[in-house]
Amino acid sequence: MRPLFITGSLVHGGAERHTITLSNKLAERGHECHAAYVKNDPSQLARYRGAASITCLHASRYFDSAAVRRLADLMREVEPTSIVAANQYAMLYASLARTMARVRVPLVVTWHSTILQTMKEHVQMLYYRPLFWNADCVVFVCDAQRRRWHSHLVFGRRNEVIYNGVDTGHWAVPNESTGLRVREHLGLTPGDYVIGLSAVLRPEKNHLQLVDAVASLRQRGLRAKALMIGDGPMRPAIEQRARSLGIAGDVLITGFQQDVRPYLAACDTTVLTSFAEAFSLAAVEAMAMRKPVVHSDVGGAREMIRAGVDGNLFPVRDTPALVDRLAQLAERDVSRRMGERARESVEAQFSEHAMVDRYEGLLLELEARRASRTRQRIVLPPAIEGVREPGA
Repeated sequence: MRPLFITGSLVHGGAERHTITLSNKLAERGHECHAAYVKNDPSQLARYRGAASITCLHASRYFDSAAVRRLADLMREVEPTSIVAANQYAMLYASLARTMARVRVPLVVTWHSTILQTMKEHVQMLYYRPLFWNADCVVFVCDAQRRRWHSHLVFGRRNEVIYNGVDTGHWAVPNESTGLRVREHLGLTPGDYVIGLSAVLRPEKNHLQLVDAVASLRQRGLRAKALMIGDGPMRPAIEQRARSLGIAGDVLITGFQQDVRPYLAACDTTVLTSFAEAFSLAAVEAMAMRKPVVHSDVGGAREMIRAGVDGNLFPVRDTPALVDRLAQLAERDVSRRMGERARESVEAQFSEHAMVDRYEGLLLELEARRASRTRQRIVLPPAIEGVREPGA
Protein backbone atom coordinates (compact mmCIF):
# COMPACT_ATOMS: atom_id res chain seq x y z
CA MET A 1 0.00 0.00 0.00
CA ARG A 2 0.99 3.64 -0.42
CA PRO A 3 -0.24 5.77 2.53
CA LEU A 4 0.24 9.54 2.74
CA PHE A 5 0.69 10.78 6.33
CA ILE A 6 -0.17 14.42 7.09
CA THR A 7 0.60 16.40 10.25
CA GLY A 8 0.13 20.05 11.12
CA SER A 9 3.88 20.39 11.70
CA LEU A 10 6.73 18.28 13.06
CA VAL A 11 6.82 20.02 16.42
CA HIS A 12 7.74 17.84 19.40
CA GLY A 13 4.32 16.43 20.31
CA GLY A 14 2.62 13.10 20.82
CA ALA A 15 0.50 13.15 17.65
CA GLU A 16 3.54 13.93 15.52
CA ARG A 17 5.66 11.24 17.18
CA HIS A 18 2.84 8.75 16.69
CA THR A 19 2.54 9.57 12.98
CA ILE A 20 6.27 9.31 12.37
CA THR A 21 6.39 5.96 14.15
CA LEU A 22 3.55 4.58 12.00
CA SER A 23 5.25 5.75 8.82
CA ASN A 24 8.61 4.29 9.86
CA LYS A 25 7.22 0.91 10.87
CA LEU A 26 5.00 0.52 7.81
CA ALA A 27 7.98 1.44 5.63
CA GLU A 28 9.95 -1.33 7.36
CA ARG A 29 7.17 -3.73 6.36
CA GLY A 30 7.62 -2.85 2.70
CA HIS A 31 4.91 -0.21 2.23
CA GLU A 32 5.65 2.97 0.24
CA CYS A 33 5.04 5.71 2.80
CA HIS A 34 4.88 9.42 2.00
CA ALA A 35 4.63 12.31 4.47
CA ALA A 36 3.59 15.97 4.43
CA TYR A 37 3.45 18.63 7.13
CA VAL A 38 1.54 21.90 6.90
CA LYS A 39 3.62 24.44 8.81
CA ASN A 40 7.39 24.69 8.60
CA ASP A 41 8.41 23.41 12.02
CA PRO A 42 10.71 20.46 11.19
CA SER A 43 11.76 19.69 14.78
CA GLN A 44 11.22 15.93 14.40
CA LEU A 45 12.16 15.64 10.72
CA ALA A 46 15.27 13.58 11.55
CA ARG A 47 13.10 10.87 13.10
CA TYR A 48 11.61 9.88 9.73
CA ARG A 49 13.18 6.73 8.31
CA GLY A 50 12.38 5.02 5.02
CA ALA A 51 9.77 7.51 3.78
CA ALA A 52 9.59 7.69 0.00
CA SER A 53 9.04 11.48 0.23
CA ILE A 54 8.63 14.14 2.93
CA THR A 55 7.07 17.45 1.88
CA CYS A 56 6.62 20.71 3.79
CA LEU A 57 3.57 22.65 2.56
CA HIS A 58 4.94 25.95 3.95
CA ALA A 59 1.61 27.34 5.14
CA SER A 60 2.18 30.98 6.07
CA ARG A 61 -1.01 31.31 8.15
CA TYR A 62 -3.66 29.11 9.76
CA PHE A 63 -5.51 28.58 6.49
CA ASP A 64 -3.33 28.95 3.40
CA SER A 65 -5.01 28.12 0.09
CA ALA A 66 -1.60 27.86 -1.60
CA ALA A 67 -0.63 25.13 0.85
CA VAL A 68 -3.87 23.28 0.06
CA ARG A 69 -2.99 23.44 -3.66
CA ARG A 70 0.50 22.14 -2.96
CA LEU A 71 -0.99 19.22 -1.05
CA ALA A 72 -3.45 18.51 -3.88
CA ASP A 73 -0.56 18.49 -6.37
CA LEU A 74 1.32 16.08 -4.09
CA MET A 75 -1.71 13.77 -3.97
CA ARG A 76 -1.93 13.72 -7.78
CA GLU A 77 1.78 12.95 -7.99
CA VAL A 78 1.95 10.29 -5.28
CA GLU A 79 -1.45 8.67 -5.99
CA PRO A 80 -1.78 7.42 -2.40
CA THR A 81 -3.92 4.42 -1.58
CA SER A 82 -4.95 6.05 1.71
CA ILE A 83 -4.50 9.34 3.56
CA VAL A 84 -3.81 9.46 7.31
CA ALA A 85 -4.25 12.86 8.98
CA ALA A 86 -3.14 13.52 12.55
CA ASN A 87 -5.73 15.61 14.42
CA GLN A 88 -8.11 18.22 13.13
CA TYR A 89 -5.73 20.75 11.56
CA ALA A 90 -4.12 18.17 9.27
CA MET A 91 -7.61 16.79 8.55
CA LEU A 92 -8.71 20.22 7.29
CA TYR A 93 -5.92 20.36 4.72
CA ALA A 94 -6.27 16.68 3.81
CA SER A 95 -10.04 16.99 3.24
CA LEU A 96 -9.81 20.10 1.05
CA ALA A 97 -6.83 18.84 -0.95
CA ARG A 98 -8.46 15.45 -1.52
CA THR A 99 -11.51 17.18 -2.98
CA MET A 100 -9.40 19.54 -5.09
CA ALA A 101 -7.26 16.71 -6.45
CA ARG A 102 -10.32 14.45 -6.97
CA VAL A 103 -8.46 11.68 -5.20
CA ARG A 104 -11.02 9.09 -4.11
CA VAL A 105 -9.07 7.21 -1.46
CA PRO A 106 -9.90 6.54 2.20
CA LEU A 107 -9.24 9.36 4.67
CA VAL A 108 -8.32 8.21 8.17
CA VAL A 109 -8.07 10.72 11.02
CA THR A 110 -6.07 9.84 14.14
CA TRP A 111 -7.60 11.87 16.97
CA HIS A 112 -5.36 12.49 20.00
CA SER A 113 -7.21 15.27 21.84
CA THR A 114 -9.55 15.02 24.80
CA ILE A 115 -10.87 18.52 25.47
CA LEU A 116 -11.26 21.90 23.81
CA GLN A 117 -9.36 24.36 25.96
CA THR A 118 -10.21 27.77 24.49
CA MET A 119 -13.24 29.52 23.05
CA LYS A 120 -11.39 29.66 19.71
CA GLU A 121 -11.12 25.86 19.67
CA HIS A 122 -14.85 25.53 20.43
CA VAL A 123 -15.67 27.79 17.49
CA GLN A 124 -13.28 25.92 15.20
CA MET A 125 -14.98 22.63 16.05
CA LEU A 126 -18.18 23.94 14.42
CA TYR A 127 -16.59 23.56 11.01
CA TYR A 128 -14.34 20.62 11.94
CA ARG A 129 -17.29 18.39 12.88
CA PRO A 130 -18.59 17.95 9.28
CA LEU A 131 -15.06 17.04 8.20
CA PHE A 132 -14.95 14.33 10.86
CA TRP A 133 -18.34 13.04 9.71
CA ASN A 134 -17.04 12.80 6.16
CA ALA A 135 -13.86 10.93 7.13
CA ASP A 136 -13.84 7.25 6.23
CA CYS A 137 -12.54 6.37 9.69
CA VAL A 138 -11.68 8.19 12.91
CA VAL A 139 -9.21 6.39 15.17
CA PHE A 140 -9.44 7.21 18.87
CA VAL A 141 -6.57 6.29 21.19
CA CYS A 142 -8.72 4.96 24.03
CA ASP A 143 -12.33 4.06 24.68
CA ALA A 144 -12.89 6.85 27.21
CA GLN A 145 -11.85 9.37 24.59
CA ARG A 146 -14.13 7.78 22.00
CA ARG A 147 -17.15 7.94 24.33
CA ARG A 148 -16.46 11.55 25.27
CA TRP A 149 -16.22 12.76 21.68
CA HIS A 150 -19.21 10.75 20.51
CA SER A 151 -21.25 12.60 23.11
CA HIS A 152 -20.00 15.83 21.50
CA LEU A 153 -20.95 14.60 18.01
CA VAL A 154 -17.38 14.01 16.87
CA PHE A 155 -17.15 10.76 14.92
CA GLY A 156 -16.49 9.43 11.45
CA ARG A 157 -18.27 7.08 9.07
CA ARG A 158 -16.37 4.36 10.90
CA ASN A 159 -14.78 4.59 14.36
CA GLU A 160 -12.00 2.51 15.87
CA VAL A 161 -10.02 2.48 19.12
CA ILE A 162 -6.32 1.69 18.78
CA TYR A 163 -4.15 2.18 21.84
CA ASN A 164 -0.87 4.04 21.50
CA GLY A 165 2.02 1.61 21.65
CA VAL A 166 5.76 1.82 22.28
CA ASP A 167 8.77 -0.13 21.07
CA THR A 168 9.40 -2.41 24.04
CA GLY A 169 12.93 -3.08 22.78
CA HIS A 170 13.82 0.59 22.56
CA TRP A 171 12.20 1.29 25.91
CA ALA A 172 13.91 -1.62 27.60
CA VAL A 173 15.22 -1.29 31.13
CA PRO A 174 18.78 0.05 30.97
CA ASN A 175 21.69 -1.15 33.03
CA GLU A 176 21.24 0.03 36.61
CA SER A 177 24.51 1.94 36.37
CA THR A 178 22.95 4.24 33.74
CA GLY A 179 20.48 5.70 36.21
CA LEU A 180 23.16 5.97 38.90
CA ARG A 181 25.47 7.92 36.57
CA VAL A 182 22.66 10.37 35.68
CA ARG A 183 21.77 10.83 39.34
CA GLU A 184 25.40 11.57 40.16
CA HIS A 185 25.65 14.00 37.22
CA LEU A 186 22.55 15.85 38.46
CA GLY A 187 23.78 15.96 42.06
CA LEU A 188 21.18 13.46 43.29
CA THR A 189 22.11 11.13 46.12
CA PRO A 190 21.15 7.44 46.52
CA GLY A 191 18.79 8.43 49.33
CA ASP A 192 16.80 10.95 47.27
CA TYR A 193 13.28 9.99 46.19
CA VAL A 194 13.31 11.10 42.54
CA ILE A 195 9.95 11.73 40.88
CA GLY A 196 10.13 12.16 37.10
CA LEU A 197 7.80 14.03 34.77
CA SER A 198 8.56 13.74 31.05
CA ALA A 199 6.54 16.30 29.10
CA VAL A 200 6.80 19.64 27.35
CA LEU A 201 6.48 22.40 29.93
CA ARG A 202 3.06 23.66 28.81
CA PRO A 203 0.16 24.85 31.02
CA GLU A 204 -2.06 21.80 30.44
CA LYS A 205 0.68 19.46 31.70
CA ASN A 206 0.34 21.17 35.12
CA HIS A 207 3.96 20.88 36.28
CA LEU A 208 3.23 23.37 39.05
CA GLN A 209 1.25 20.71 40.88
CA LEU A 210 4.33 18.50 41.09
CA VAL A 211 6.28 21.41 42.61
CA ASP A 212 3.58 21.75 45.27
CA ALA A 213 3.57 18.00 45.86
CA VAL A 214 7.35 17.88 46.36
CA ALA A 215 7.09 20.67 48.95
CA SER A 216 4.43 18.67 50.83
CA LEU A 217 6.44 15.43 50.66
CA ARG A 218 9.48 17.18 52.08
CA GLN A 219 7.35 18.51 54.93
CA ARG A 220 6.51 14.87 55.65
CA GLY A 221 10.22 14.13 55.97
CA LEU A 222 10.66 12.46 52.58
CA ARG A 223 13.70 13.46 50.52
CA ALA A 224 11.62 14.07 47.43
CA LYS A 225 13.06 15.64 44.29
CA ALA A 226 11.28 16.51 41.06
CA LEU A 227 13.08 15.71 37.81
CA MET A 228 11.26 17.47 34.97
CA ILE A 229 12.45 16.10 31.63
CA GLY A 230 11.76 18.67 28.95
CA ASP A 231 11.44 22.40 28.39
CA GLY A 232 8.78 24.88 27.39
CA PRO A 233 7.00 28.16 28.11
CA MET A 234 6.08 27.29 31.71
CA ARG A 235 9.71 26.99 32.84
CA PRO A 236 9.96 30.49 34.41
CA ALA A 237 6.70 29.96 36.34
CA ILE A 238 7.85 26.55 37.58
CA GLU A 239 11.19 27.90 38.75
CA GLN A 240 9.45 30.82 40.48
CA ARG A 241 7.03 28.50 42.30
CA ALA A 242 9.92 26.34 43.51
CA ARG A 243 11.78 29.42 44.81
CA SER A 244 8.67 30.72 46.56
CA LEU A 245 8.25 27.38 48.35
CA GLY A 246 11.93 27.23 49.32
CA ILE A 247 12.65 24.10 47.28
CA ALA A 248 14.50 25.55 44.27
CA GLY A 249 17.28 22.98 44.73
CA ASP A 250 14.76 20.12 44.77
CA VAL A 251 13.18 20.84 41.37
CA LEU A 252 15.47 19.99 38.46
CA ILE A 253 14.63 20.80 34.84
CA THR A 254 16.75 19.02 32.25
CA GLY A 255 15.76 21.07 29.18
CA PHE A 256 14.83 19.32 25.96
CA GLN A 257 16.43 15.88 25.61
CA GLN A 258 16.64 13.90 22.38
CA ASP A 259 16.79 10.69 24.43
CA VAL A 260 14.87 10.73 27.70
CA ARG A 261 15.66 7.13 28.67
CA PRO A 262 18.74 7.82 30.82
CA TYR A 263 16.76 10.40 32.80
CA LEU A 264 13.81 8.07 33.28
CA ALA A 265 16.30 5.45 34.48
CA ALA A 266 17.36 7.90 37.20
CA CYS A 267 13.79 8.16 38.56
CA ASP A 268 12.25 6.08 41.33
CA THR A 269 8.74 6.76 40.03
CA THR A 270 7.09 9.01 37.45
CA VAL A 271 4.02 11.20 37.42
CA LEU A 272 1.61 12.84 34.98
CA THR A 273 -0.26 15.78 36.47
CA SER A 274 -2.04 16.85 33.25
CA PHE A 275 -5.45 18.48 33.17
CA ALA A 276 -6.10 16.67 29.89
CA GLU A 277 -4.59 13.59 28.23
CA ALA A 278 -5.97 11.11 25.76
CA PHE A 279 -3.59 8.16 26.12
CA SER A 280 -0.15 9.38 27.14
CA LEU A 281 2.82 7.93 25.26
CA ALA A 282 5.11 9.35 27.93
CA ALA A 283 3.29 7.30 30.58
CA VAL A 284 3.50 4.09 28.53
CA GLU A 285 7.20 4.71 27.88
CA ALA A 286 7.87 5.08 31.60
CA MET A 287 5.90 1.91 32.35
CA ALA A 288 7.92 0.04 29.72
CA MET A 289 11.05 1.07 31.66
CA ARG A 290 9.60 -0.47 34.82
CA LYS A 291 8.63 2.83 36.38
CA PRO A 292 5.24 3.01 38.12
CA VAL A 293 3.21 6.02 36.99
CA VAL A 294 1.06 8.19 39.23
CA HIS A 295 -1.42 9.59 36.71
CA SER A 296 -4.22 12.15 36.96
CA ASP A 297 -7.52 10.39 36.32
CA VAL A 298 -8.11 11.76 32.82
CA GLY A 299 -8.63 10.28 29.37
CA GLY A 300 -7.63 6.64 29.11
CA ALA A 301 -5.63 6.52 32.35
CA ARG A 302 -7.94 3.85 33.79
CA GLU A 303 -7.48 1.76 30.64
CA MET A 304 -3.70 2.04 30.99
CA ILE A 305 -3.11 1.74 34.74
CA ARG A 306 -4.45 -0.77 37.24
CA ALA A 307 -4.54 1.37 40.36
CA GLY A 308 -2.49 -0.13 43.17
CA VAL A 309 -1.08 -2.84 40.89
CA ASP A 310 1.15 -1.20 38.27
CA GLY A 311 0.65 2.47 39.16
CA ASN A 312 -1.72 4.88 40.85
CA LEU A 313 -4.44 7.36 39.89
CA PHE A 314 -5.51 10.59 41.56
CA PRO A 315 -8.33 13.08 40.86
CA VAL A 316 -7.37 15.97 38.60
CA ARG A 317 -5.98 19.00 40.53
CA ASP A 318 -6.22 17.12 43.87
CA THR A 319 -2.75 17.78 45.26
CA PRO A 320 -3.29 16.09 48.67
CA ALA A 321 -4.35 12.89 46.85
CA LEU A 322 -1.29 13.14 44.58
CA VAL A 323 0.96 13.53 47.61
CA ASP A 324 -0.59 10.45 49.27
CA ARG A 325 -0.09 8.32 46.11
CA LEU A 326 3.52 9.46 45.74
CA ALA A 327 4.22 8.82 49.41
CA GLN A 328 3.07 5.20 48.97
CA LEU A 329 5.70 4.72 46.26
CA ALA A 330 8.53 6.24 48.30
CA GLU A 331 9.18 2.72 49.61
CA ARG A 332 11.55 1.33 46.96
CA ASP A 333 10.39 -2.27 47.28
CA VAL A 334 6.82 -1.15 46.54
CA SER A 335 7.83 0.97 43.55
CA ARG A 336 10.05 -1.80 42.11
CA ARG A 337 7.24 -4.35 42.41
CA MET A 338 4.75 -2.02 40.71
CA GLY A 339 7.35 -1.20 38.07
CA GLU A 340 7.77 -4.86 37.15
CA ARG A 341 4.01 -5.18 36.72
CA ALA A 342 3.94 -1.98 34.66
CA ARG A 343 6.42 -3.49 32.19
CA GLU A 344 4.29 -6.63 31.96
CA SER A 345 1.20 -4.53 31.19
CA VAL A 346 2.96 -2.74 28.34
CA GLU A 347 4.23 -5.98 26.84
CA ALA A 348 0.75 -7.50 26.99
CA GLN A 349 -1.37 -4.56 25.76
CA PHE A 350 0.57 -1.51 24.61
CA SER A 351 3.39 -2.70 22.38
CA GLU A 352 4.24 -0.81 19.22
CA HIS A 353 4.06 -4.03 17.20
CA ALA A 354 0.42 -4.60 18.19
CA MET A 355 -0.45 -0.97 17.41
CA VAL A 356 1.14 -1.08 13.95
CA ASP A 357 -0.59 -4.40 13.22
CA ARG A 358 -3.95 -2.77 13.93
CA TYR A 359 -3.26 0.25 11.72
CA GLU A 360 -1.89 -1.86 8.90
CA GLY A 361 -4.94 -4.12 8.99
CA LEU A 362 -7.29 -1.12 9.07
CA LEU A 363 -5.66 0.61 6.08
CA LEU A 364 -5.54 -2.59 4.04
CA GLU A 365 -9.22 -3.25 4.78
CA LEU A 366 -10.30 0.28 3.85
CA GLU A 367 -8.28 0.16 0.63
CA ALA A 368 -9.73 -3.25 -0.28
CA ARG A 369 -13.30 -1.98 0.26
CA ARG A 370 -12.63 1.06 -1.91
CA ALA A 371 -11.21 -1.14 -4.67
CA SER A 372 -14.27 -3.39 -4.45
CA ARG A 373 -16.65 -0.43 -4.72
CA THR A 374 -14.71 0.90 -7.70
CA ARG A 375 -15.03 -2.42 -9.51
CA GLN A 376 -18.75 -2.52 -8.80
CA ARG A 377 -19.19 0.92 -10.40
CA ILE A 378 -17.65 -0.28 -13.67
CA VAL A 379 -20.59 -1.20 -15.94
CA LEU A 380 -19.95 -2.74 -19.34
CA PRO A 381 -21.74 -0.90 -22.20
CA PRO A 382 -24.72 -2.79 -23.71
CA ALA A 383 -24.21 -4.57 -27.03
CA ILE A 384 -24.91 -2.27 -29.98
CA GLU A 385 -27.83 -3.48 -32.08
CA GLY A 386 -26.71 -5.03 -35.33
CA VAL A 387 -23.15 -5.68 -34.17
CA ARG A 388 -22.38 -9.34 -33.75
CA GLU A 389 -20.24 -10.29 -30.77
CA PRO A 390 -17.20 -12.47 -31.44
CA GLY A 391 -18.12 -16.09 -31.90
CA ALA A 392 -21.77 -15.28 -32.61
